Amino acid sequence: MYILPVILLGILILTDQLTKHIAVTVLMPVGNIDIIDNFFSLTYVENKGAAFGFLQGAKWLFIILTIAICILCIIYYVRLRRENRSRLIRIALIFICSGAVGNLIDRVFRGYVVDMLNFYILGYDYPVFNFADICVCTGAFLLVVGAFLSDREGE
Repeated sequence: MYILPVILLGILILTDQLTKHIAVTVLMPVGNIDIIDNFFSLTYVENKGAAFGFLQGAKWLFIILTIAICILCIIYYVRLRRENRSRLIRIALIFICSGAVGNLIDRVFRGYVVDMLNFYILGYDYPVFNFADICVCTGAFLLVVGAFLSDREGE
């Protein structure tokens, strides 16, 4: 029934937590490792805010919002699953929820989110992010595409 979605959710959360554990144990002591000069590095950052460091220190606000978002994702997922509709949107909800939970684990147990992926694109030092952020962005993109396709198909 719901075994595959739970497995995917678990794999995504475990991947996020594993990459953060590696960042804490390997990257934190050195701070930064250049992978590709002037393009990509691994940079240890403790983010106490939201995306791109906004709203620093609003830990409880993020915890409450994350729980609410996950509850809404689960409710919507179950509804779509019961009606056997929009597999793409259901996958999007799994990605969003897994990213949210990955960062929630950090906020609850560390008090901050561990970020480590740092890109320099066209001279712009993009904000440092993590695997959970990739999951949320991927989920959001798939949600938009899924909604567009569902609308076109008349769902």
